[in-house]
Amino acid sequence: MQVFIVRPFGVKRVIRRLAAGGEQVEDFDFDKVETALIQPALQALGLNGGTTGKIFAAGEIREDMFSELLLADIVVADITVHNANVFYELGIRNALRDKTTVLINCPGYGTTPFDIIGYRYVSYEKEAPEHAVERLKDALRESMDSTKRDSPVFNMLPTLEVPDTERFFALPPDFSDEAARAFAACDQGWLALLTKEAARFEWRAPAMRLLGRYLYRLNAFQPAQWAWERLLAQKPQDFETNQTLATIYQRLAEREISRNAAQAAQLLQQSDQAIERLLAAGQDMSRIELAQVYALKGRNAKSRWTAEWTKATEAERPAVALSSRFWEDSLEHYNQGFRTHLNHYYSGINLLGLLTTVICLAESLPDVWSLRFDEQEDADERLEDLKKEKEKLSAALHFTIESERARLKAQGQNDLWLDITNADFFALTSAKAAKVAFAYSNVIRLCDGLQTNAVIRQLLMYQALGILPENMEAALKVTGMVPNEESDNHYLLFTGHMVDAPGRGQPRFPPEAEAAARKAIEAQVRAVMQQEAGKEIWGIAGSACGGDILFHEVCLELGIKTELYLALPRDAYIVESVAFAGNAWVDRFDRLYNILPHRVLSHDKTLPLWLQKKAPYDFWSRANLWMLYNALANDSINMTLLALWDGKGGDDEGGTAHMVELVRQHGGLAVRIDSASLDAVG
Repeated sequence: MQVFIVRPFGVKRVIRRLAAGGEQVEDFDFDKVETALIQPALQALGLNGGTTGKIFAAGEIREDMFSELLLADIVVADITVHNANVFYELGIRNALRDKTTVLINCPGYGTTPFDIIGYRYVSYEKEAPEHAVERLKDALRESMDSTKRDSPVFNMLPTLEVPDTERFFALPPDFSDEAARAFAACDQGWLALLTKEAARFEWRAPAMRLLGRYLYRLNAFQPAQWAWERLLAQKPQDFETNQTLATIYQRLAEREISRNAAQAAQLLQQSDQAIERLLAAGQDMSRIELAQVYALKGRNAKSRWTAEWTKATEAERPAVALSSRFWEDSLEHYNQGFRTHLNHYYSGINLLGLLTTVICLAESLPDVWSLRFDEQEDADERLEDLKKEKEKLSAALHFTIESERARLKAQGQNDLWLDITNADFFALTSAKAAKVAFAYSNVIRLCDGLQTNAVIRQLLMYQALGILPENMEAALKVTGMVPNEESDNHYLLFTGHMVDAPGRGQPRFPPEAEAAARKAIEAQVRAVMQQEAGKEIWGIAGSACGGDILFHEVCLELGIKTELYLALPRDAYIVESVAFAGNAWVDRFDRLYNILPHRVLSHDKTLPLWLQKKAPYDFWSRANLWMLYNALANDSINMTLLALWDGKGGDDEGGTAHMVELVRQHGGLAVRIDSASLDAVG
């Protein structure tokens, strides 16, 4: 959370009212109040805060000051003396935000203005402000947790609405263009890098929404979570944010079910909490939005149901699935969603799929089905009710799909999710497998990764339980048998010194140590292959002369797929990082360049205009972060850094030492190959 501090600066000459009567002039050090009281309280709570002092240094004080007062999660205002700037800024805050403004005051140096009499403040002593740290911590905690308004403006005007902060800031065009290029390149790490960089700007809310949408569409759920959670911190009741996070947590939970059940349960709980935030704002939702919320509840129950039976053996899965209580919860929520709005076909198709599954399982496993009931008559009656419900639902859903397609066609529009639903409907209701295959063939070629994964995962679920096997087999032949998940990938990120340039004073990677370096790199790559057996390993590195090129060559020999990450286009990159070592290295670079996929971050070493305002930050450090975030796209547990490094600081910014430090900061595993101890003869 971000805190903005409103206070007088430096040492001020103030008038103190004496207890015995009269007054005396004193010097009051307000900088000391921040260092001894405010900052210790913030640091104890893990909060970050600054004042307009940093804005004075950067210029554009009015624009930035307004932004801070609007966007800060908490404002701490020192109202000890009648300082015009303090009360001006406090007034702006109270007019823009209805809560989380904390007042502090040193008694005896002025009277509290009438308009804020009665509002709570934390008092401190002039000579020992540190004695009030605990009281300020308590006030900050209470402000963060409370829904009570502390703005006299909003309390006097109860119908006044807090402005949507996102509407006040437009994205810089060059930032939007860069994000679009990263999305078009399917570069998850580039988009993740942009989320980290944009978080420092006043327009971070619309930036997180744009980047979160892009990452979500790329199935990059881990970095998408970063973006949407940043937006959640600013807009905790936002519908799209909570809806998307509910889905992201649920999808991440599915990935964890087989390897970490406790983590999967925690993620599903986070998904439930996002849904509950949506329901808490139910009066502000449309019927179609409310239907979507019920569908999210149904999907979470379905995930818990799937988690139960996927743990069983293949032969036991149908019985375990039928015995579970979670399918009933899921049916109830999907039914509630479809009945809330009959055009919400997502609820309808999932309800139809579950009904079909349960009916098929009950008919094939009558003994298991009967165990749910006291009497066989009750079991038969319940199954008959489900069949009637399915028949009515099929008719209603078919009408919904056809009427919605006709409406869109008349408007010259198309909804690919609706077309997918139509194909799913045929898979669940048609007696002709060829018709099912035809329905999917017309839609799957238009799907993006997110949509394709959704289709395949659903079909594989039906296939695993033996539901309508001919239809599912026909559909999967058209769509592909395996969803494009990344949970079984391990990323091997490499960083390393370039070979020493002729005449280098302090040797770091002398050319004669190349054979030894290759041997050491190969040994570490083989160790990762053994440790991560069963996973597909992807290599990520630049292509500078020295360690980078050796890494790619070793991976080629071992059958590991790698990709060149070039901070600059080929010609410029060669000039910067290859040519000084001689033509042989240029030839090796070109061989890799011609056979391996490659990405390019920038056309030159100039930072984008939108980023130049936030310094210090250099181009090569940014290039390191770009590679790192691509390696981290599937969590740090699935990434290893190999570093050919002498253990010393780099010659320039953004070198090997910088990359090692970045990986450690992000919880990744860094394996060092000591370039200083390599045998020169190999």
